[in-house]
Amino acid sequence: MAADNRNTRQELYDRIRESSKDAVVLEEMKRMGFWAKNDNAPSVPELLIKKESELNKELQKLYQEKWKYQNKEAALKEMRLKRMAETKLKREETKKKKEQQRLEKAEAWKKQKETEIIYLGEGVSIGLNNIENNVAALQKNNLPVFNNENELANAIGIPLKELRFLSFSRKVSTVSHYRKFYIPKKSGGKRLISAPMPRLKKVQYWVLQNILNKVAIHPAVHGFALQRSIISNAQQHIGKSVVVNIDVKDFFPSIHYKRVKGLLQQLGYSEKIAVILTLLCTEAITEEVTIDGKNYFVQKGERVLPQGAPTSPAITNILCHKLDKRLQGLATKCQCSYTRYADDITFSFNNAEVNAQQLVWRIKKVLTDEGFTVHPEKIRIMRKGASQEVTGIVVNEKLGINRKKLRQFRAVLHQLKTKDAAELKWGNGNLASAVSGYANFVKMVKPLQGTTFQKQIDTLLQTQRLQYPATEIKAPTSNNQTPPPAPNNSSENKEDDKPWWNVT
Repeated sequence: MAADNRNTRQELYDRIRESSKDAVVLEEMKRMGFWAKNDNAPSVPELLIKKESELNKELQKLYQEKWKYQNKEAALKEMRLKRMAETKLKREETKKKKEQQRLEKAEAWKKQKETEIIYLGEGVSIGLNNIENNVAALQKNNLPVFNNENELANAIGIPLKELRFLSFSRKVSTVSHYRKFYIPKKSGGKRLISAPMPRLKKVQYWVLQNILNKVAIHPAVHGFALQRSIISNAQQHIGKSVVVNIDVKDFFPSIHYKRVKGLLQQLGYSEKIAVILTLLCTEAITEEVTIDGKNYFVQKGERVLPQGAPTSPAITNILCHKLDKRLQGLATKCQCSYTRYADDITFSFNNAEVNAQQLVWRIKKVLTDEGFTVHPEKIRIMRKGASQEVTGIVVNEKLGINRKKLRQFRAVLHQLKTKDAAELKWGNGNLASAVSGYANFVKMVKPLQGTTFQKQIDTLLQTQRLQYPATEIKAPTSNNQTPPPAPNNSSENKEDDKPWWNVT
């Protein structure tokens, strides 16, 4: 009970301190019934007591304010504490607001990624917001219109996520869309082939058939063009006094990402569709490295046309339209015949007034202006008194094949009847692939003779005298080791100097 009395007493003291003693006494007397309650007409003493209580409260407040202003440090501290509390509260509210915005943005990004391609890698994603096609240009070129990436994916017949996966450009990746290996060159050395993996290869063939093959190319082009071949290329130069042949160095690697993208935009596609198609048809120069037993493909150079993709020859044919037009103009002016088979450029003429050396200089200048480099060791000026060959075919009087090579080839096939294949050599690489390739070439020029050669080779294969290679040779990785020679389908002609899947 003593504790309760002290508490009651303390409460009374607090009430007195807040108002006045008389006001508390008045309230208690009213509560206990010692003061008559008359709310309608309060007595004068009661009003005075209430007024005194109100004034005491105001006076107490003024005293407190006066004390605060007198104690500047206390006032400043209180202000700081108040400001810190407000700032902390505001910071927490801002943090919650930003977190909510982040979650909403992440959710929106996730949903957008399911229906759109927003990012395809560093350095190549610029322009993905530009989705406006030049419909008039597309219709002029008889090309399909894709208003967005979903229409493109549906046309190809793959999900959007697969289209994103195949076109994504990674600086470092554990996956490569290309299988690399070497084939020997006719002139010596090795040619690096980047063969697309099945999924990408299927998409590239779709792009080739539905887009690239619909674009008109220059009439002088005979390589990788419908209804044209090394035969049609060589026929233009039969019986000429002088035949000039020039090769372009690093033809496909000379065509980089920006040139392909610009071509597709020029055909009428929006920048976004052009970026996606370009990424599907180009490959970054990479180096394969092994770290902790895991292989990584590290990008070392810009994206270029890969040698081995089915789309690369068609893209170069379209891109070189201006080059072909300029070279055709030069040929017309000099009364020459002009053809181009991929990187193989041929001029021929009967006009004795034409200076062959000067013509070569002018051809080299045009090629340089168009961004190409002439191979310094592959410039040939062939006059009528010597053997004139165009893409491996003799064109002096009619289409033919080098007689010396034919005799050597017959000798090899004859010797295979009694000797082991390991003791003989023809071309580079595997003997079975080399002789089969040459027989196919002969058949294109001389069908009956080529068919005879093919039957002989089939007989040798059945008797196990010849065997095709079981495996391919992969390209070297970062340890810079040089692989052994890879199988080859080539022998002594220009056509065989190209990958077998690019032969028209």
